[in-house]
Amino acid sequence: MPKLFRTVAALSTLVVASVAASAADLRKAPPAPPAPLPPPFTWNGFYIGGNLGGAWAHHDWNDSLFGLNFGDGNNNGVFIGGAQVGFNYQVNNFVVGVEGTFDWAATNNNNTTGIVVNGDLIRVTSNDTWISTLAARFGWAIDRLLIYGKAGGGWVGNNGFTVTNLTTGASFTGSNSNTASGWLLGAGLEWAFAENWSAKVEYDFLGLSSRTFTVPVVSPFLAGDTFTTNNNDVQMFTVGLNYRFNWGGYPAMSRY
Repeated sequence: MPKLFRTVAALSTLVVASVAASAADLRKAPPAPPAPLPPPFTWNGFYIGGNLGGAWAHHDWNDSLFGLNFGDGNNNGVFIGGAQVGFNYQVNNFVVGVEGTFDWAATNNNNTTGIVVNGDLIRVTSNDTWISTLAARFGWAIDRLLIYGKAGGGWVGNNGFTVTNLTTGASFTGSNSNTASGWLLGAGLEWAFAENWSAKVEYDFLGLSSRTFTVPVVSPFLAGDTFTTNNNDVQMFTVGLNYRFNWGGYPAMSRY
């Protein structure tokens, strides 16, 4: 009998100890959940920004009376500066969007070297004053680096043609305001150095339509002669800064 009593007492002690340990475990605070991972970076959203850079214009000038090529306009680079606005949408690593730009161009004095006509040295001058583009943008994102291309159209404002007789000093100027349009191809790199801020470098080629200018019939030289631009284009290299209004959160994922 004493042996049975001792066995029952020992078992009771084990049960009480086990219940006490379980109660102590229940009183312990549960471990804190792991910190949530930050959402993946996305290029989604509208953005605005500014840019600075240089532009190089090219023109060939030909006339109708003599069939002469007045040579290339000087291709000296000029300063350009302006703004851009656009929209991006990201699916996995693929980013598509649209962007519009407007830039003012410094006076470029795009002069031909001049050619002798009937004993007089004739020069043609034309200055581009602004450049505007509208293009689709498509690229591949490697996290915060975006490699992209552009394709679309552009417009270049011009202050008109001036034909000058350097021998006599006489000159005539065409329309004070005219615009040439054309196609645009470009490429660039953009780096998001902060959540909403990114910097970019970009090259664009703008192939433009021809322009014409007819010397007035009252002119003392080349009366009625028509000048036409050929191989009319502008090349641009710019650096820019964008602020993105992040609306989309996570980049969209393909179902496949």
